[in-house]
Parts: sequence; structure tokens; C-alpha cells
Amino acid sequence: MSFSTTEPPFRFRAGTRPLLISMPHVGTHVPPALLERLTDKARHVPDTDWHLERLYDFADELGASVLIATHSRYVIDLNRSLDGASLYPGQSVTGLCPIDTFDDTPLYRSRANEPDAAEIAARRNAIWQPYHAKLAEELARLKSTHGTALLWDAHSIRSVLPRFFDGKLPDLNLGTDNGSSCDDALAQRLLDIAREAHGYTAVLNGRFKGGHITRHFGQPSLDIHAVQLEITQCSYMQEHLPFNYLPAVAAGVQPHLRRMLEAALDFVETCRG
Repeated sequence: MSFSTTEPPFRFRAGTRPLLISMPHVGTHVPPALLERLTDKARHVPDTDWHLERLYDFADELGASVLIATHSRYVIDLNRSLDGASLYPGQSVTGLCPIDTFDDTPLYRSRANEPDAAEIAARRNAIWQPYHAKLAEELARLKSTHGTALLWDAHSIRSVLPRFFDGKLPDLNLGTDNGSSCDDALAQRLLDIAREAHGYTAVLNGRFKGGHITRHFGQPSLDIHAVQLEITQCSYMQEHLPFNYLPAVAAGVQPHLRRMLEAALDFVETCRG
């Protein structure tokens, strides 16, 4: 099957400090021809990282650059590698161009509607490649300008998803690929802040250790640090249709997110090698 889209692959705002916030799963756009092939449930794109732009509405005040995906992860998952390698071998995961939802139900109305190799290549060229090229370009600019760079890969997920984990997920899930993508002292400082957040639970390199973006771009030995934060959606929004943002609930967690980003900025601006 063919694939085309009239939407740009991302939106981007350049900042003034060595911080890039990436939001690879906030996109909701599915081209109409592809949308027709999806199940009724999948058309609601329920596995979106909803409202992260609003949750991180302080990003501009911090001087951060912000890179925002436009297309749904159902079109292509920007946090997966092109070779299809599993992020978590032996555990259930979704692929580069998913064919199932987080609830392990089919995305497509029939097997005949699933993308073939040519369509996957077209999606990759139209969306994945430009997003990753922009990530690399902006990190290089920040490193050249400031001598250092911090990539914060922002995610959210439903707090209970039996396919991926047992019970309720901790609220603040920091991932550094087991210490490979950022300095250990920075990771520990972030974990301390997360654990100090009253009413929230936190973990470092638990079920979510950072996806392809964190693992690929984090090079602490070169003063490029990458951290993924996966936050439970119940911490700021309604987890089921209509997926409403809950300002009063979000107001509880936002100060802790800001503290983490401020601490991370302080680290890279004062402790670079």
C-alpha cells in the first residue's frame, strides 16, 4: 500500500539554553487514507502521550528548545530503531509501525490493511528520518553553542497496562539506559528530586529505561546527556476517553517536573567536562 501525508513531521521551537525537550509520542495525526484502515478503537489513538505540551508549558521560560511530533505513533514510532530490534528483549513491546494497541488488540481492520515493507519505508522517510535529523541537528547546535547539551525525552503512559507491567506503574519513571546515556551524578540528582515529590512514586531504570532516542543520542563522555521521563497519565489527566487534561491534578506534579529540569540544566551548565 502507498503512504503520503500533508502534515509536517514535527514542530520545533529553538531555545537559548542547552536543553532540548523531545516529545516523540504526542502526535495524533493519521492521514485520512490510513485512518480508514484502522479499527474504530484505534481511530481514537488511545496510546498517545496526551497533553505533554501543556504539562511542560514552562519549557519556554527555562529557555529550552522543544521538538514536537505531529503524527501518531500508530503511523510510525519515533522512539524505535529502524532495524526493528526490541527495546526490551523477552518482554512485550510494540514495533516501529505498530499493528496492535497497548491493550494487545489489532490496530487494523484486517491483516490485508497492515503496512507492507514499501509503505513502512515511505513512513520512515516522511516522518522518522526528518525527526531524528532534527534531533541530531539541534543537539549539535546546542553542543557547539554551549559546550554541552541535555536531551529530555518526555513521555507518558497509562498507569495500569497489564501487557507491559504488573500492577500500577510508579508515577515518575526516569530512564538512562542503566547509566549509559547520562552522567550518574545527574541521574541520581533527578531521582532524589523525584523521590522527594510528595504523593508520587519514582524509580530510575525500572520497567522503562529509555527508548531508542535516549539510548542513541546520549553520549555523556562527549557532554551530551539524555534522560527519558515516563510519567503516569493519572498524574495529570484522564486516562480514558475523552482523555481530558486535568489542570488541578497537573498542578500537583508540574513543580516537580520543573525542579528536575532546572536541576538538569544546572548540572550541564556548571559540571561539563
